[in-house]
Amino acid sequence: MANVAKKVSWSGRDRDDDDDDDECAGETTPLLNGTGPGAAAGTRQLTPSSFLRIGQLSNVDLNEDVRELETELPRQHPNEIPHNEKLLSLKYESLDYDNSENQLFLEEERRINHAAFRTVEIKRWVICAMIGILTGLVACFIDIVVENLAGLKYRVVKGNIDKFTEKGGLSFSLLLWATLNASVVMVGSMIVAFIEPVAAGSGIPQIKCYLNGVKIPHVVRLKTLVIKVCGVILSVVGGLAVGKEGPMIHSGAVIAAGISQGRSTSLKRDFKIFEYFRRDTEKRDFVSAGAAAGVSAAFGAPVGGVLFSLEEGASFWNQFLTWRIFFASMISTFTLNSVLSVYHGNAWDLSSPGLINFGRFDNEKMGYTIQEIPIFIFMGVVGGILGALFNALNYWLTMFRIRYIHRPCLQVVEAMLVAAVTATVGFVMIYCSRDCQPIQGSTVAYPLQLFCADGEYNSMATAFFNTPEKSVVNLFHDPPGSYNPMTLGMFTLMYFFLACWTYGLTVSAGVFIPSLLIGAAWGRLFGISLSYLTKGSIWADPGKYALMGAAAQLGGIVRMTLSLTVIMMEATGNVTYGFPIMLVLMTAKIVGDYFVEGLYDMHIQLQSVPFLHWEAPVTSHSLTAREVMSTPVTCLRRIERVGTVVDILSDTSSNHNGFPVVESNPDATQVAGLRGLILRSQLIVLLKHKVFVERANLSLVQRRLKLKDFRDAYPRFPPIQSIHVSQDERECMIDLSEFMNPSPYTVPQEASLPRVFKLFRALGLRHLVVVDNRNEVVGMVTRKDLARYRLGKEGLEELSLAQT
Repeated sequence: MANVAKKVSWSGRDRDDDDDDDECAGETTPLLNGTGPGAAAGTRQLTPSSFLRIGQLSNVDLNEDVRELETELPRQHPNEIPHNEKLLSLKYESLDYDNSENQLFLEEERRINHAAFRTVEIKRWVICAMIGILTGLVACFIDIVVENLAGLKYRVVKGNIDKFTEKGGLSFSLLLWATLNASVVMVGSMIVAFIEPVAAGSGIPQIKCYLNGVKIPHVVRLKTLVIKVCGVILSVVGGLAVGKEGPMIHSGAVIAAGISQGRSTSLKRDFKIFEYFRRDTEKRDFVSAGAAAGVSAAFGAPVGGVLFSLEEGASFWNQFLTWRIFFASMISTFTLNSVLSVYHGNAWDLSSPGLINFGRFDNEKMGYTIQEIPIFIFMGVVGGILGALFNALNYWLTMFRIRYIHRPCLQVVEAMLVAAVTATVGFVMIYCSRDCQPIQGSTVAYPLQLFCADGEYNSMATAFFNTPEKSVVNLFHDPPGSYNPMTLGMFTLMYFFLACWTYGLTVSAGVFIPSLLIGAAWGRLFGISLSYLTKGSIWADPGKYALMGAAAQLGGIVRMTLSLTVIMMEATGNVTYGFPIMLVLMTAKIVGDYFVEGLYDMHIQLQSVPFLHWEAPVTSHSLTAREVMSTPVTCLRRIERVGTVVDILSDTSSNHNGFPVVESNPDATQVAGLRGLILRSQLIVLLKHKVFVERANLSLVQRRLKLKDFRDAYPRFPPIQSIHVSQDERECMIDLSEFMNPSPYTVPQEASLPRVFKLFRALGLRHLVVVDNRNEVVGMVTRKDLARYRLGKEGLEELSLAQT
């Protein structure tokens, strides 16, 4: 890893410039206990009476040549950023999903009577309803604006093509189409690249990480939502091979995070209405509901939304959470349905359950027989192979982007280039195609006649000269004979590479619809081939095979099974296809996993995020907590000197976030037993409110804090540099007994890695203290200690840790 110096992150900014993080403003996000640069470079030694250092340095040391390379790098952007994928970033923090059950917390919970508890529950349901309504309204806004802007663009280009087909000079039409696309995408890319880089892409990998317990900077900010919505509109209108459905999941998550807190730091508004929910435990549960509401609004699939949050998201789950999330999803779909039905002029019909409606597959031709099941399984194999190829190509393309296209201006230029190339490819293929179909009874929105006879339209134009959502529906439902096999083959080939090139651009865009479109095209081609082979048998309907191909391709790329099966069933409105869709998705996942990871997991890995999967690596039973834990650990005494606490928090070489609290012991050479755990954020609040006691009178507390004081500081706790402590105050003492968690989770040092992993993952922990048989602290297990062990092709491998 000697070539690892720095890497562009999802936030797109260096940590030095990130002064508006979700945790703090003005200081870099602290690293986990014992894994900071100080663990590598040697910590600044304080006096023995200040705090206790336990254990030895673990094997997370960065190589000297890496640090030398970091110091030699200039401040400006280098031409190439070296990158090593076998790396785990130290800059990503965990959420505090586990409540700190200190005296303040327990006193507040005991004061809550039955009526107050019912009020809190009602507020939870109100928040879920608001999440559903607002997510549905945002989806409506995106859909209506895209429909109008894209319609305007296609009408202008169509009128120009129709005019120049007779006169000659179609090159001007090509130039107009490419210029319009590039101009719109330029605006969409600029707002993402220069204002909020974390809004790039679909946002699903980032939300997966957040629900997994990783704090991604800026991911649930209001500014991110605004850029996301505007960016996805411009990306789709700009003709890129993208969809607007994937970003709805990120949008719903941001809405949920904002609503549940009852305030916005961007708008400088605090409504004080939902103060009780200002902690990571509640916030993360609501974000699960927001992600589900986003899926529900995108596909009209409320059950699929719940299963998406369960399959791809939250580590912790319970029955009440399931019911609230389903409620939010159903409200989201109903809101979208109601508004769009009114917009389309059929107010009482409720015929628009999602942003994309696959239409109903319920005629006699669309049934399937037992003999077709092996054919569906074969299509799943094809989808898995094509999905693996898509992911592998996108992996190498993303590596290239990380290394060379890391400046915002270059990212905008690349997005414009892709937009212009997409328009050019589409125009050339329409121009060269001679696949003419009769226009009678056609549902084509913008039929291009081009060189076809009167009363006919160019079939290739129905795929390229349209929004991807409408192209998918056309491939599903157009009658047999609507497409020439050559048209479908060429379209599949070109759109496959365009979609692969497009995913990863610095624009807000999803990969769901392009994947469905690619699969629907080759699936329909497969159905046409079967029809030829079987002499036009009634069961070989191309629309049915277009649906199976779409499922196979999407499953081969994203590797979702349970939620995607239900989403496809709900979107088609036909339970009959549940079994074949499930078979296709399972086969695509099994085949695809044999070659490479799913697209979202691959991008999480490329960003070096410490993501914890459901289970520990299967070959990790030989490792124990002693071997994986971080050391040394910075411990605090139960009654500690204020100056010591300030020095520890200010020490940039050991930016720990959790501190085991041990019994005060006058003998500094003797290690005392564990008494509790206190967080950096809690210590910051104590120092800010000066909860000190004088040495002469240890029983005198100057101010009684409440949990409200901690919630008011959440989530952006002030930096230690902003807190002034006088020389006299440094000599005061601070009693941590009331504020520390007296019952932190601990494991013995002989515990196996799978056991430690299961405890850490299931409870959503941030710190897990390792103790010996005398209850003395010997180490600390954090997210990075567990995530750095993974199963590679040659067995269990250990990733390197670095400040990337």
